[in-house]
Amino acid sequence: MEGSRVFPETIRSETAEEVIAVAQVRCDDPDSADQIAEQLGLGPFELVCLFVSPEADFDALVAATAHRFGDADVVACTTAGEIGRGGYEDDQIIAVAFRKDHFKTASYAIVDLDKIDEQSVADTLIDARLTLTQATPGWTSEFAFLMVDGLSLREEQLTAFLSAGLGPTPLFGGSSGDGTRFGQTWLARNGVVMKNAAIVVVARCDRPVRVFSLDHLVPTDKRMVVTSASPDIRVVHEINAEPAALEYARLLGLDPQQLDQFTFAEHPVVVRLGDAHHVRAIQQVKENHDLVFFSAINEGMVLTLATHDDIVAHLDRGLTDLAKHGKPEFILGCDCILRRIEAGRMQKTRAVSDVLSAHNVVGFSTYGEQIGALHVNQTLTGVAIYPPLTDEATRVPD
Repeated sequence: MEGSRVFPETIRSETAEEVIAVAQVRCDDPDSADQIAEQLGLGPFELVCLFVSPEADFDALVAATAHRFGDADVVACTTAGEIGRGGYEDDQIIAVAFRKDHFKTASYAIVDLDKIDEQSVADTLIDARLTLTQATPGWTSEFAFLMVDGLSLREEQLTAFLSAGLGPTPLFGGSSGDGTRFGQTWLARNGVVMKNAAIVVVARCDRPVRVFSLDHLVPTDKRMVVTSASPDIRVVHEINAEPAALEYARLLGLDPQQLDQFTFAEHPVVVRLGDAHHVRAIQQVKENHDLVFFSAINEGMVLTLATHDDIVAHLDRGLTDLAKHGKPEFILGCDCILRRIEAGRMQKTRAVSDVLSAHNVVGFSTYGEQIGALHVNQTLTGVAIYPPLTDEATRVPD
């Protein structure tokens, strides 16, 4: 679990509505923009984030909300499912509005991810951080939130240089989705609809914050080596010098015809990076027995089969740990679609939803998550925002 800028030793209870406003409407509501504005109430808002079901008319919603909230930036992405008032939701539009009295933000769209000018982006982020710091000299909490096209195949490159440009500012985020279709995803900033793009939000606030990442996976002793792959398209052709899907199925003791999204969610593979393991989640199997992954994969990479703790108990422990000094007012979360699939397969969707709701988690299901310089899978990443300090704060080690 990641560190934070400052953390409360003693905090007092306030309602989340004082700093964050949340709206939720059905994606087919003909008056969705009006309903969102009514539920969010009066601003002024600094930033409004929209997490939009792929079943919605994305272009129409973006046009209707672009200038609806004064001078607030309005950013949006399509999802692989929504996290709302009742936990896991479907066919919804979730709006999260950050109040101007408590947040100062700068948003930046990065287009044509195949042709990024890394130095220009890094310079822009450095300038944004400096401007925000000068505008809020008494505020010490900061974070960066990333939304990126979940079919761009560029998340690893993007997070690596973004984290360099952000310096000590902790980064988290999620890859936009298209339900379980994996056809096309969309993003938008202030009325401009984009694909093959990303949106970065750099934020400072007058509340303690904590950026975090949770996963419930446990590596086993079953290992395999990627012996043939096309890294640029995240496809593995061979594992242990055998057709990839056939060898993966053999190691699981399954018929290759049984491989599906449920299998991939229940039997993830992980790669060791330093002292930690990170998931390299499988997206789908091709007719030629190739395996398509959600994140970077290279020849020679050693993959380890993983099992997992109970998803409900682990999630509750992780979110409870975030509240050990006091319950967050609000948690903005990016949750991998494979966690949602696993919960459904295990008939634990309601239980997971109850935990998310009890801990004030709102956000969306993703095609991948970002934490620091890493693009990861099968995790919940996010930022917890706490009530204001009443006594002297203590810094938590990163």
